[in-house]
This record gives sequence, C-alpha cells and structure tokens, in this order.
Amino acid sequence: MSINETQDEIIAEFGELDDWMDRYQLLIDLGSELQPIDPRYKTEQNLIEGCQSNVWLQADEREGRLYFRAESDALIVKGIISLLMKVLSGHTPDEILEADLYFIERIGLREHLSPTRSNGLLAMVKQMRMYALAYKAKEGR
Repeated sequence: MSINETQDEIIAEFGELDDWMDRYQLLIDLGSELQPIDPRYKTEQNLIEGCQSNVWLQADEREGRLYFRAESDALIVKGIISLLMKVLSGHTPDEILEADLYFIERIGLREHLSPTRSNGLLAMVKQMRMYALAYKAKEGR
C-alpha cells in the first residue's frame, strides 16, 4: 500500500469520529497496541530530542526499505508515533523523504495537540526522515 493510501485510510478512520475525545481515545488505543521495542534499543542515540515525553525510535533497512520500531512512555505520544510508523514503515528512503504527510493536518492532529506535543510530532517526523536520509547516503557509497 502506498503512503498516500495509508494516509487516506487514517483520515477516513478519524473522520468517523466527530468528537476529539473519541479521537484521543483512538490515539491511546493505537498506542496501547504498539509492541515494546527491545530494551537494547532504548538508548540515548535512539531517543528523539524535542519531545516532552521519552520516545525511542529504531530503524532497520531490509531490501531497500526502512522499518521503524518505537516506544514512548506517554500513551497519546505512542499513538502518534504508531500513526507515523503505519504511514512510513516499509517504504524506501526516497518515498519517505518525498512524502507529504497531509494526514496530520486533515485529521486535525496538529491543532489539537499542545505546543510541546506538536513540537514532539515534528521531531518524530524529522527523525524518521533523518534515518531515511542516512540510509539513502549509505546506499550511494
């Protein structure tokens, strides 16, 4: 499934919920489904700077595609990183770097997050793109 198809699915899923309390609950539910990462990946190197909560992000490359694993100590943040992983994981570095993550605006996520959580969301996206950039550079050698 393409990045845009996945985003459209997320938009439809959130669109079924009128109330933002229900949308927060969906984020919490998504976060609670997130599998914990191996403790060996909970390192300072994998900790995302700029997040109010602790968020660890690990990327692995298989057959030219990046696969993300993440964990956070905050439920809503776990839900947010879970959405980002659903959209970007399993795609090539180029696809990740070129992706327009329009679902964030369309589901109203940015406007319903506190400024610190919104900064954290941007930091998560930036880190995922940094992994893509690093793997792309590694391929180019």
